[in-house]
Amino acid sequence: MESTATMTKQPSREEIPEEYKWKLTDIYSSNEAWEADFLRLKGLLGEIAAEQQSFLNSAANIFTVFQLKDKIGMVLDKLFVYARMHKDENNANAVYQGMTDRIQSLATEAGGVISFIVPALVTLEMEQLGQYLAQLPELRIYQRFFEEIQRQKAHILSAAEEKILAESADLADSSGTIFGMLDNADIKFPFVRDENGEAVELTKGRYSKFLESPDRRVRKEAFEALYSSYGKLRNTLGATLNSSVKADVFYARARRFDSALQASLDGDNIPETVYDRLIEVVHNYLPELNRYLRLRKKMLGLDDLHMYDLYTPLIPEYRKNYEYQEAKKLVLEGLNPLGDQYISLAHQGMENGWIDVFENEGKTSGAYAWGAYETHPYILLNYQGKIHDVFTIAHEMGHAMHSYHSNHAQPYINAGYRIFVAEVASTVNEALLMEHMLKKAGDRLEKQYLVNQYLEQFRTTVFRQTMFAEFEKLIHYEVENGGALTTDWLSECYLDLNRQYYGQETVIDSEIGLEWSRIPHFYTGFYVYKYATGYAVAIALSRRILEQGEAARQQYLEFLKGGDSDYPLNLLRRAGVDMESSAPVEAALNVFKQLVDEMAELAGIQI
Repeated sequence: MESTATMTKQPSREEIPEEYKWKLTDIYSSNEAWEADFLRLKGLLGEIAAEQQSFLNSAANIFTVFQLKDKIGMVLDKLFVYARMHKDENNANAVYQGMTDRIQSLATEAGGVISFIVPALVTLEMEQLGQYLAQLPELRIYQRFFEEIQRQKAHILSAAEEKILAESADLADSSGTIFGMLDNADIKFPFVRDENGEAVELTKGRYSKFLESPDRRVRKEAFEALYSSYGKLRNTLGATLNSSVKADVFYARARRFDSALQASLDGDNIPETVYDRLIEVVHNYLPELNRYLRLRKKMLGLDDLHMYDLYTPLIPEYRKNYEYQEAKKLVLEGLNPLGDQYISLAHQGMENGWIDVFENEGKTSGAYAWGAYETHPYILLNYQGKIHDVFTIAHEMGHAMHSYHSNHAQPYINAGYRIFVAEVASTVNEALLMEHMLKKAGDRLEKQYLVNQYLEQFRTTVFRQTMFAEFEKLIHYEVENGGALTTDWLSECYLDLNRQYYGQETVIDSEIGLEWSRIPHFYTGFYVYKYATGYAVAIALSRRILEQGEAARQQYLEFLKGGDSDYPLNLLRRAGVDMESSAPVEAALNVFKQLVDEMAELAGIQI
């Protein structure tokens, strides 16, 4: 790297204009207000602890405890969201590191204090509970919770054991916390040369931009630079992931599940066949994935396709940058089929401090939507101006609107929708935006550009996330059967999966074997498969909304309001999709197959 090259560094938090920052003062007006609620939460914990002995004595006592439990949950949510999102603004900020640590510890304490509730309810005969519900109609708001206790009865431990498990949560989460600090605050990336030969500091946000570069040298240099940085931490990151998997296995065994996978799925009441069927169906469509990769190689004019060639647009001459204001307008236009009320609320969120837009030094990478029951939703972005970022706005707004509708339609106890449906609303938004942009396409070049993006959504959301899901199943199985997750084992396992998914048409570069070391979702076991299932559901729902109009839209909006009022599979059936069959995933991948055909025809290429 030449010393005379121009150096481009990411801005500090203070250099970002206020209009592009979220307004966390909507949660607490100041850190002092946060501290006051922190003390209030401690008082609430004392109140509920005092109710433990008389908990089951009457319907009124049960109702009092559950009302206190709800208050604790709502205050805890606000405290944690405020501290953690401030920390996410700049992970090096010691004040919010400390506040986040304090509320995590208090959350663990709270879990221990309220841990008596479930074991006690397990001992309550259903006949007695029925009498209580008849005596005090207000108690019926918790009826679904009571029913869930009965369903999960075999996996609920004694009060003392539940308290120990609750108090161990901080220890169990430590591997993910350590990974987060390494990944967001401590890891340092080198400078790479951009298309003009200028030295630019590599960041995780800029990495995606570099991988989309039409200059193959830039893609290769960024790819190798990123993984050389993770490679320096490979043993530490292997140890953190190993610890996280061991924690999953420990909790599954403690609760008498056959496996960590079963334990994870049980919370959503999802049969293991849904997980296994997803992998099976995706395997059946791997020839279609590799047909797309063959098309990609031909359209890029390459003799061989490397892992760093997978993200660059197939239509480089139509590379377009989207200003943030333009992106917001496009998203709202795309979501128009969801109705005026939906659009009005989304617009309100975009203009009133829901969104933190641009990358800055120390900011948590990626994107998410979050919030508390008593607040409006929030969205973290690292906006770079590419089409991917436009779809990220639509995606995260889908999460935010799902939470908004659930929180306003359901009581606190039933508001938090299950993770299995968490990616549905976000991906419906992406699908509707894509259909809108395809219709607006002014010429063949623009249409090719958009079809490319659609294909990439399928590749990264269905195929790639299913590969991640398969990796998670393998690493948990290895630990459950006495194996050790050494760094070499993890890398070889990950390389083998890449060979299986991409190997027919792609050179599997050795660096990709370290990709497992930078995936934060692996610290939330068996989450990623829901991206793939959610995408399949979303394709089905978006097609219904576009083709059937008002009736399908109302069914969908009712789904958004459903929260946790029923099991995910039941909520989806009422919205028109049966995920216990292979049909939704197959139908989605048939759309992928059609898009490959369409792109080949537009490009005039035989594959």
